[in-house]
Amino acid sequence: MSKLHQAQRDSIPAIPATRYAFRKEEKEPLIDAGHVRTAIARFNRVKGVTDTEREEAWKRIRSAAKKFGVDNDGRDLARTARQSHPIATRRATIAPNQHASHPTTTLDAP
Repeated sequence: MSKLHQAQRDSIPAIPATRYAFRKEEKEPLIDAGHVRTAIARFNRVKGVTDTEREEAWKRIRSAAKKFGVDNDGRDLARTARQSHPIATRRATIAPNQHASHPTTTLDAP
């Protein structure tokens, strides 16, 4: 990968705050379909935001998903947005009939 000189770095346009899901924190840019998918996937992992900010961000994400034609792949995105705890706090368990090297992951609420 080539290194950028300061002049090259300065010529890259900044993403305006209005193009972020979480505007104040400038987290989760919504500039194309790939970024929208990432914002959906990481939505519950964003820390340091209020419930109101989270609701507003979700509205922006849904709007961007519609704009860029991002399908929810059959998942209930509204349910994802309503979850109050991040997925990282859930625990994975191994089903009794599975070998440890090929576990079946089940997610249990803490």
